[in-house]
Amino acid sequence: MVLQVYLDDVVRLRKPHPCGGFDWVIVRLGADIGLRCLRCQHRVLLPRSVFERRLARFLSRATPVEPEIDLDLDVPSYDGQR
Repeated sequence: MVLQVYLDDVVRLRKPHPCGGFDWVIVRLGADIGLRCLRCQHRVLLPRSVFERRLARFLSRATPVEPEIDLDLDVPSYDGQR
């Protein structure tokens, strides 16, 4: 099962960054997870599988953004006459 992560989640990883920071904010989602160190602002990309292994805990969760879908099914049909 895929771990649900959202943009702007703040996470703590098991290994520290060379600057000494453990806390990161998620800035990119996909097969790779983009992270920005909260101490030195350095950005890194981790494969999702590595990210899930290194994740210690969530410090704060962002609210998921629900896409706005317009399901207007009453669209007039075009029959070729004007």
